[in-house]
Amino acid sequence: MVENKVNSKDLFNSIKVVLVGTTHPGNIGASARAMKNMGLLNLALVTPKEFPSDAATFRSKAAKDVLENAEVFDDLKDAVADCELVIGTSARDRKVPWPVLNPKESAEQVAKSALHHQIAIVFGREDRGLTNEELGLCNLHVHIPSDPEYSSLNISQAVQILTYEIRLCLLEQQKNQDNWDVELANNEQTERLIAHMDELMQEVEFYDIDNPRKLLLRVRRFFKRSRIDVMEANIFRGLFSTIQKKLK
Repeated sequence: MVENKVNSKDLFNSIKVVLVGTTHPGNIGASARAMKNMGLLNLALVTPKEFPSDAATFRSKAAKDVLENAEVFDDLKDAVADCELVIGTSARDRKVPWPVLNPKESAEQVAKSALHHQIAIVFGREDRGLTNEELGLCNLHVHIPSDPEYSSLNISQAVQILTYEIRLCLLEQQKNQDNWDVELANNEQTERLIAHMDELMQEVEFYDIDNPRKLLLRVRRFFKRSRIDVMEANIFRGLFSTIQKKLK
C-alpha cells in the first residue's frame, strides 16, 4: 500500500529537531534515522559531546544526509531564535505550572503552525533532560506518559514517538486553516520583549531585584503561552519605551 504524500514539503521543512547536550554520538545517529523515517530532515545540535562521529554515522544508516546538514549551536537560545513555536520535552514537575501536552496534543499544535511558522522540538540530555532555564525558552512542554515503574526512554525513542505523531497530524492537515493577519513573533523577538519588560519593572521598582520571587518566571510564562504576533510585541515594546522616556 502506497502512502499518500503531503502536497508540500514546506510543512516538514518548517520543523527542526533540537538535541541538547547529547552525550552519546550513537544517539544522534539513531535520532537522525528516526527523523528521516518520518520525513523530517532538519537537525540542530546544542553542545554535543562528540560530533561529527563515526558512531553517529553508523547508527544513522540511510540518514547520513541529516547528519551532514545538521547545525551545531553553543546554546539553545541561538538554536531556537528563528522559531515561533518551541516545544520542549519535560519529565519534571515545576513549582510554577506550565502548559504540558502529550505527544498527540503537541503534534496537533505543530500541525496548526507548520504552514506559516518555524517550529522546534527540543530534546534534553540523556541523563537529566532540559534545565529549567532551557524549558523557559519553550512555549509548550510535552511529556511522554511512559510507565512510572520504568519511565526512562532513550532519546532516539522519544524522537521517534514525537516525530511519528507529528507526521500523522501533518498528513491529516486540514485545508482550511485559520489565517492570522500578522506573523507570530519568533523566539528571539519574544525574548527581547521579556527582557524589555524586566528592564522597565526594575526602573519603576516594581519588584525587589534581590528577592524577585517567581514574578519574572510568570511574566515569561504569560508571553510564551500567549504566542503573541510581531505587531503585538512591537506595541508592548513601544509602550515600555514611552514609559521609560516619561520617567526620564
